[in-house]
Amino acid sequence: MKLSSWMKGAMLVTVSALLIFVIMMLGGLAFTWNISEGGAEWNAPIQTISDSLFFDGTAYSFTGEDFLEEGCWAMLLDEEGKMVWSFHKPEDVPEKYALTDVAVFARWYLNDYPVRCWVREDGLLVVGSPKGSVWKHDFSMDLQDLLQLPFWVLGFFLLALGCVLGLAWLVLRRWFRQKQRQRDAARSNWINGVSHDIRTPLSVVMGHAAQLESAPDLAPEHRRRACAIRAQSQVIRDLVNDLNLTMRLDCEMQPLRRESIQPEVFLRQIGADFLNGGMAEGFDFEIQLPETPLPLLLADPFLLRRAVNNLLTNCVRHNGPGTTICMGARAEGRRLLLWVEGGTAREEFLSVPCPLEEDGGAAHGTGLRLVAQIAAAHGGRAAFCGGTPCRCELWLPLQ
Repeated sequence: MKLSSWMKGAMLVTVSALLIFVIMMLGGLAFTWNISEGGAEWNAPIQTISDSLFFDGTAYSFTGEDFLEEGCWAMLLDEEGKMVWSFHKPEDVPEKYALTDVAVFARWYLNDYPVRCWVREDGLLVVGSPKGSVWKHDFSMDLQDLLQLPFWVLGFFLLALGCVLGLAWLVLRRWFRQKQRQRDAARSNWINGVSHDIRTPLSVVMGHAAQLESAPDLAPEHRRRACAIRAQSQVIRDLVNDLNLTMRLDCEMQPLRRESIQPEVFLRQIGADFLNGGMAEGFDFEIQLPETPLPLLLADPFLLRRAVNNLLTNCVRHNGPGTTICMGARAEGRRLLLWVEGGTAREEFLSVPCPLEEDGGAAHGTGLRLVAQIAAAHGGRAAFCGGTPCRCELWLPLQ
């Protein structure tokens, strides 16, 4: 499953959620419109009903029957709470009320009948509807608060959507990491297997080449060819080792065993091994170190030695005898600069190679790529500069 597929899925979920929200809002508006239309009779102005009730001095006359639906009723209470007029009043509705009774039913219900009240000069007009016909809310809401309701709903909806997407992202990220670790482990195991299969016959070739090279009765031309076979076999072995280590660093499967390293001692040991190993034969080799002691470096000595050796080997392989190879170090603020310079190098050997492709194909220049990976694993960086002499730098954080 590719990242683009995950993005498409996330967009589909988001669009679906937004569509659900729009449908919910439209449904709410339709419901509001429906109940407002259905309650038109209930919401008929009570003042209109009151204006239809007249008193001629002796009795009341009412002409507002058309404003009252079937089952609705009305009554008029005087200042003492006594009923002085009624229209279709139910039998279970009392005819006299105390002031506290009026205060209660004037807002909500009278004997479970939803009622409305209107104050007249001659008393209190009470208009009621059948039981269970109208729901009178027992709360009030300011119009400004009502207008803010959609924004509150939208806010909570977006919050819920963010939580759902965040949870989905965490689950998918964990799933992707598991799959990536499985792929990395499979790729690393494959590289280890191939490396082992290559090293075994390569050791045989190197052993026979060394025997031929040391044979006393071997012709000079054959001895030179045996030496070339052994040297090129060593190059192949180094490439296999670099590829294996590069893969482990790519998959974050190579542990960093950091130790406190004294840079001067470390570089002198590498220089001694470089000279005693025979690779520096025909080359001028120098080590440049400051007079004052350098700060301690917290690094993995095995990986750091591998990086510096790769830089030295790169100078030897791409330059002829007589070239001066220089290695040195100095402190630059909170960082340590290690460099190797000498001779020249073609442009393709100076560019930091890109990471391995998804199909496992290795990029060109594994040695320099490994140097950059080792520097990055230590929280530093590698720089490869052209010109004469060619210069390769490692910038590493100090302890």
